[in-house]
Amino acid sequence: MSDPQSLNPQHRPRGRPWVKGQSGNPAGRRPGCRNKATRAAELYLDGEAEALIRKVVELALAGDPTAMRLCLDRTIAPRRERPIAIELPPIEKAADIAPAIGAVAASLAKGAITTGQAAELSQMIDTFVRAVDASDFERRLKLLESGRAPSL
Repeated sequence: MSDPQSLNPQHRPRGRPWVKGQSGNPAGRRPGCRNKATRAAELYLDGEAEALIRKVVELALAGDPTAMRLCLDRTIAPRRERPIAIELPPIEKAADIAPAIGAVAASLAKGAITTGQAAELSQMIDTFVRAVDASDFERRLKLLESGRAPSL
């Protein structure tokens, strides 16, 4: 017996059957177009926003933790990392990385910077050292190509 589906196969393309811009709606969805549910919710809540806000504030003042969090999230901006000023030694060669990382570690130990800030500073120092190494490599290569021995 043979499979009836294999005798009369329906070939449907997989994935995206339409060429870009060639679908039933080549222009696509209009920018700014909202879903029906969003429009319905806006109509339903239109004019009720003040009453809802008043109720949430009342709940927050009564001690409801969820309402408090909602009010504070909308009132106070999220806290961003503060700018810091730490003293880093100059980095001119790869050997200068140890004192620079030591300064970052000392600032972290004092509590002057956070662990996230220390990680960012360490990455910045690493990038700077790579740039110093690349320029040193280029200088040595030019000396070798010119026939002079590089001084280490």
